[in-house]
Amino acid sequence: MSPWIDHQQPGIDHLVVLAATLDDGAAWCKRTLGVTPAPGGEHPLMGTHNRLLNLSSPAHPRAYLEIIAINPGAPHALAADARRWFDMDDERLQAQVRRQGPQLIHWVASVPDLAAAHAALAARGVDRGAVITASRPTSLGLLQWQITVRSDGQRLMDGCLPTLIQWGDRHPCYSLPASGVELQALRLAHPDAPALTGACAAAGLTPRVSVAHAALPRLEAVLSTPRATLTLASLSPEII
Repeated sequence: MSPWIDHQQPGIDHLVVLAATLDDGAAWCKRTLGVTPAPGGEHPLMGTHNRLLNLSSPAHPRAYLEIIAINPGAPHALAADARRWFDMDDERLQAQVRRQGPQLIHWVASVPDLAAAHAALAARGVDRGAVITASRPTSLGLLQWQITVRSDGQRLMDGCLPTLIQWGDRHPCYSLPASGVELQALRLAHPDAPALTGACAAAGLTPRVSVAHAALPRLEAVLSTPRATLTLASLSPEII
């Protein structure tokens, strides 16, 4: 399946699974989804690294799973008062992952015009953070993208409000082999469902996800796997 299908339309780019280590994340993926994730790379800007799994499907033609962890001992180029993306420096979230294992924490949405989508969210009072340029080396050359990242690293709305991304010349799915796992649907639930729905609509994403009201925030990704169809769900934040 071509990773360039619908590249001019907003859509689900990738799901983010946070792991204490990449080895933990790879073992979780094999145990949960029945497949081993492909190698990813390092993010010098953030001091993180990842492994990837192609989730492309007819409904979501450029989608993948990112298993991400802090790269131990790796330097990063962030300012002294800045934090890593996806709340990865949040001590409570780190403790939850250490106790409960790798887990779905967030999603990233691809948009064809990041500046316009960023402005649309700002007009609704949503501070999605600065637009930064990031990259990582690959065997096929430098992979480059623009992404919204707050200096405090917050995901917003408990991870239900997506980070926005716009890719350069190449998308990761271009070189990721088919995995046998496909994304069928992404469902979001949040106590402030109207605000979440409005923000997703402003970025052009409402045709790609469903939003419902719930007492606790929750992300649910419906995946077809070589074993069965399953729902990968986020965990509610622990009270510590």
